[in-house]
Amino acid sequence: MFLGEYTTKFTGLGRVILPKKLRESLTSEIIILSRGFEGCVFGFDQKTFEEEAKKQLEISATEERARLLRRYLFSSSVPAELDSQGRFVIPSALLTYANLKQEVVIIGAGDHFEIWNTINWAKHLTIIERDYGR
Repeated sequence: MFLGEYTTKFTGLGRVILPKKLRESLTSEIIILSRGFEGCVFGFDQKTFEEEAKKQLEISATEERARLLRRYLFSSSVPAELDSQGRFVIPSALLTYANLKQEVVIIGAGDHFEIWNTINWAKHLTIIERDYGR
């Protein structure tokens, strides 16, 4: 399970280190990156992504909502391989989508992790705390 909140910086063009605590939840060195909701990048363990993909594909393509979600999820999904130090490259389309700059926040979200622009994460967290927290 992916847990915690970590602030980190890019180590090269689009290259970032997945924190060790999050790497411990992976079953392989391959992760799947995808557009997330609210402007973040989703990161999945390859096995978990395959399980989620199967669920999405079980819904009939005659349902418009199913088609839209499939297009959103699958069109932006790409595999990324972690190197021996846990670094991986985020493709430029996802960097642009999430407005990721030099410093990012990587959070655990249970079955996946999310990569956020630090300012956007702070704003989103304020909304969550206002509506569901404190």
